[in-house]
Amino acid sequence: MKAWLSLGANLGDPPAQLAEAIRRIAAHPGIVVTRRSAVLATKPWGKTDQPDFANQAVAVETSLEPLELLDVILGIELDMGRVRQEVWGPRVIDIDMIAYDRVELNSPRLTLPHPYAHERDFVLVPLREIAPDVVQWLLERAT
Repeated sequence: MKAWLSLGANLGDPPAQLAEAIRRIAAHPGIVVTRRSAVLATKPWGKTDQPDFANQAVAVETSLEPLELLDVILGIELDMGRVRQEVWGPRVIDIDMIAYDRVELNSPRLTLPHPYAHERDFVLVPLREIAPDVVQWLLERAT
């Protein structure tokens, strides 16, 4: 199955943290990173009194089911020092699953596709670079 992830960071060395997160994702035996966007510098969204972000998108092929993939990326965030203190606050790493093939899922732990991806340029711009068809699908679903 194919999935698309959005990564962001704005504490420490954000580009290095994005690279490390992608290395960890690719190191999982059930995941192959197939494409990665360039790193995009963006202003903070939601809570604006914090450092700028570095954002990136990756495409993966995976044998994992959506919730298994979610557990992997949440584990990577935790291992890299992610602390969830405030919504839209600063972070050492953030990894969101934007889409998993064309699966539509609404569970207590995961909503697919990501319910707000279509509203966020920091997700759409890097994703458009590696998967314009996925961006089109997200935008069509949102209208």
